[in-house]
Amino acid sequence: MEVVNIEATLKSPKVLLDKDNSTFEINGRSIPENTSEFYAPIMDWLKEYGQSPNSQTDFQFKLEYFNTSSSKCILDICRIIEEMKQGGNDVKISWIYEEYDEDMLEAGEDYEAMVDVPFDIVMVKSEDEDLYK
Repeated sequence: MEVVNIEATLKSPKVLLDKDNSTFEINGRSIPENTSEFYAPIMDWLKEYGQSPNSQTDFQFKLEYFNTSSSKCILDICRIIEEMKQGGNDVKISWIYEEYDEDMLEAGEDYEAMVDVPFDIVMVKSEDEDLYK
């Protein structure tokens, strides 16, 4: 499969989908002008990948902010991963958030409650701790 490598912008996240290296991640801010247009090729790639996934898939989200329209697309991605699990595949979602970002923690917990996929909710040190002191 072709690698999807979308560089981050001020409004869209970095996306790396690489079957050969088992790298599946979305990082950054997600407030694209046309959310459906931005996420459509990502979902198409995942659906194709789901036809013959790796023996283990760990999809990582590390988002600092996303808007309402992005939240629907994120849920759609989680549901595609859920379909892989229902097909008997070994999948999990890693939801990575910065230690003081309670909104992102809650978002991860909300997604975890909506899909039947193992979630690993991981707190990481804030890159700019001074903001929170």
